[in-house]
Amino acid sequence: MVRTVTMEQDCQVRKPKPAAQSSDPNETSPGTQHDLTASATEEVGSAKENRVDSTHTDQSSAQEKPVMKTEVETSSTKLCGYLNKLGGPLKAWKARWFVFEEKKCQLYYYRMSQDANPLGSIDLANATFGYPAQAEEGTFEIQIPGRVVVLKALNNQAMLYWLQQLQMKRWQHNTSLVKIPAEPFTTSTQPCQLPSAPQEEMTEDFLPEIKTPKGLVGEAAACLPDPWQQNLLQKFSLKHPITEIQNTVLNICGNKPAQEPRWSVFNFDVIQQPLDSPYEDPVTLGETTVPLPPTAPPVLSAPSVSSVTIEPMQEARTGGKNSPSSSISSSFLGLKRFSTQVRLSELVRLLHKTLEAAQLEKRTSKQFLAAAGEQERLELVRHKERCIADLEGRLEALHKDKKELEQSLAMRDCQVNELQQHVQLMMEKNNAKQEVILKLSEQVDSCMADPQRTISNTMGTETFCKLQEKMEHLQDDIEAHKIQNKFLNSEIYQLTKLWRNSSEQERGLLIKCAYLEAKNCQIESKYLIVLRSLQESKVLDSSQQEMVKRLIEDAFQGDVKDVLKLNPISEYDDYGFKTIPDYEVEDMKLLAKIQALEIRSNNLRNNEMVDKPLRTRWANYLGSRPLGELAPSPELKGLIRCGIPVEYREQVWRWIVRTRTQVYRKRNPNRYQELTKHCEVSEHPASRQIRLDLHRTLTGNKHFSSPNSDAVQKLQRILLAFSWQNPTIGYCQGLNRLAAIALLVLKDEEDAFWCLVAVVEIIMPQEYYSKTLIASQADQRVFRDFLAEKMPRLMAHFKEHSIDHSLITFNWFLVVFVESLVSDILLRVWDAFLYEGTKVIFRYALALFKYNEEEILKIHDNLEIYLYLRFFTKTISDGRKLMNIAFNDMNPFPMKLLKNRREFHMEKLTAELKELERIQEEFVKEQQVERKDKDLDTAVSEDEEEIQTAVSLQLHITDTS
Repeated sequence: MVRTVTMEQDCQVRKPKPAAQSSDPNETSPGTQHDLTASATEEVGSAKENRVDSTHTDQSSAQEKPVMKTEVETSSTKLCGYLNKLGGPLKAWKARWFVFEEKKCQLYYYRMSQDANPLGSIDLANATFGYPAQAEEGTFEIQIPGRVVVLKALNNQAMLYWLQQLQMKRWQHNTSLVKIPAEPFTTSTQPCQLPSAPQEEMTEDFLPEIKTPKGLVGEAAACLPDPWQQNLLQKFSLKHPITEIQNTVLNICGNKPAQEPRWSVFNFDVIQQPLDSPYEDPVTLGETTVPLPPTAPPVLSAPSVSSVTIEPMQEARTGGKNSPSSSISSSFLGLKRFSTQVRLSELVRLLHKTLEAAQLEKRTSKQFLAAAGEQERLELVRHKERCIADLEGRLEALHKDKKELEQSLAMRDCQVNELQQHVQLMMEKNNAKQEVILKLSEQVDSCMADPQRTISNTMGTETFCKLQEKMEHLQDDIEAHKIQNKFLNSEIYQLTKLWRNSSEQERGLLIKCAYLEAKNCQIESKYLIVLRSLQESKVLDSSQQEMVKRLIEDAFQGDVKDVLKLNPISEYDDYGFKTIPDYEVEDMKLLAKIQALEIRSNNLRNNEMVDKPLRTRWANYLGSRPLGELAPSPELKGLIRCGIPVEYREQVWRWIVRTRTQVYRKRNPNRYQELTKHCEVSEHPASRQIRLDLHRTLTGNKHFSSPNSDAVQKLQRILLAFSWQNPTIGYCQGLNRLAAIALLVLKDEEDAFWCLVAVVEIIMPQEYYSKTLIASQADQRVFRDFLAEKMPRLMAHFKEHSIDHSLITFNWFLVVFVESLVSDILLRVWDAFLYEGTKVIFRYALALFKYNEEEILKIHDNLEIYLYLRFFTKTISDGRKLMNIAFNDMNPFPMKLLKNRREFHMEKLTAELKELERIQEEFVKEQQVERKDKDLDTAVSEDEEEIQTAVSLQLHITDTS
């Protein structure tokens, strides 16, 4: 019963004038059918009104949230519009339709908005923007590599809008490109992403956001003619005649009006369903939703509806009988006609069912209304409902009035604010004018007081007017330049951001390439090590050995030349040392190849991760203080242990040498010049030995490869000067190498001489280079004690195979590892040696054995151990690892302990030498006594020989006779 009443009330609300009731409940009259159809139509109208109301509600909510609305508009607006382009053989302005394509970051231009094929494009990924201040209004430039495109908008506002939008599109494209690869040396696997878009601060230095010029930019501008009203002949492109013909043919065949834009040109969204679709709005009947035709007659059959709706649709879509696509369209329209008939028949069936249900409810309601008193109650309810509907209508009208009043109030507030600003400006102008009036009145008074200056005042007034006019022009130019400056500030800021991002990308890619190349060198090095072990293996047959030999030859010749290397290794380093040693033996050549690969791998890995940060630390340290004011400190000690970069090594060495030898230099500043003059006058006894050793000094260095080179002549003068400087030593084999290293780094003869003096007379202990080399022998015994403490397994291995390590290490200590280590590691050792002293030699000597301890322990043959110890130091290429072992793993290493052990072994060696001298003296005395006895015996034997000779001659004569 409740449902029946509600249905009746709903019908009563929608129909103010109910139709006449039929006496027969089962009888269906035309009026009833008309009422039901009208009811359905009203339901459709109410549904449309609901959608309209929801649309108004959305609009009101959008008005309450203007920020969200602006964002939506910005994201949905296409960057397109008409611009003038300067081009052609005559360099004339031609109107072109420009469209920005986001995926490719290109600006396409067409003759008209209806064209399908572009006349050309402008790549904005690497473009820069600008506009000349003195050019025509709206003119701006787009500079791309090898080309400058000059464009012109209708006014300055449109120009600035285009420039600002193009800047934003370029930024979005560049920031959405490749991510920076993770540094492969770190354990993290998360990629380093590019920085986000620059959130430019709205300061007075940057151009503020430009509002969209209406009617000039966007899809709406496609329906309008170009602002300059150029005809087709003026727009015609002589450079692209084929494209012009294609566009003309497509426009004709497309059968579309000239004002309709081609969606394929600038709209990349999905085309929506046309507004004239015959089934646009659905009708809800009960629980079933069906589409409704645009016109709803009382009773329609399926054939009549299809004939009404299909024929105009067919004519609109096929475009007549002479259409080129009529054969395809006919089959498509037949299918559409069939589907339409099916939907209309379903609609008729549903309407019949609804009609039957309505008639049933009507009969039920009539029976219910037949009861006494129900008719009056129903009329009362209907009256109340009409009142409610009337009140709702009034409320809705009041809401609309309220919204309109609020909008008008907001507009009035804006107008009031504008008027207040205008009033303020007028007041300021009025004050300025009053001041001008006061000044002019003062001038008039002065003129009246002095009539003789009237003519000059007249001339001054004319000049003042000209100056004022010129000032106004200058103020306009200043304003134009300010706007241009703000735009260029934003352009420079964005280009700087893009350059930094691309630099980060390039750095990441270079690090990744270096890592991959280093890994490739490691793999190739391991491959050669395997080949070397197979070459030494005796279990392979002849064919396999031949194959291994061929692979080794391919490895020697397989230095691929067409592969790009990031940091190719030159034949010589910065000081003239060969980066890859030469070996004459075939097995040693393979070892040199392996060493070269390991050196390159370490260089590539250390270049970005170690060397560059170390250079930065040195630059910061030396930049904060002058070089002559360096002072010993823990910070400087740590930097020197890590190694001095090539560009700072000469300066730091010179400071260290001058600091150590400043007492000698103050005593006699011209000492070296005096010694060289003395060498020219008199010859030292050791000069012959010096000349012999010159040609055996650093034979692998290109500066000493020729006997007549400048370096060899300088080295000779340094050694001769030192032989007169220290007569007790004179010259000792090994000093030539020390002086050569000093000369290569310091490059000056005198500085190299004082470096040799500092090493021999100050850093090294006394009698280290004497004739007995007693201090050198003491250091070998000290080193043996340290080796037994730090590496007991290795020392036991040496004792087991009767290995005397001093045969190898004695030369290390005497020449400070010269020609025993590769040049890069050697110079790092010398950096720390000159600053800290002889303790560094012990540290690095222990580190060398620790570096290859496991390899030495694997060898169990006496001769093989000696052979390995001869060359293993030159195979070490990782200087960072060796440095960490020397200064970290060898700790603790107190200098006091070193001095005590030196003193102990020096006393012991001195006693042994004295005992040896005593034994030598006794032996010399015994030898002298024995010589006298031998001389006497020799005399006796000579007489006997003469007697025997005479007897033999006598016998020979008798035999002959």
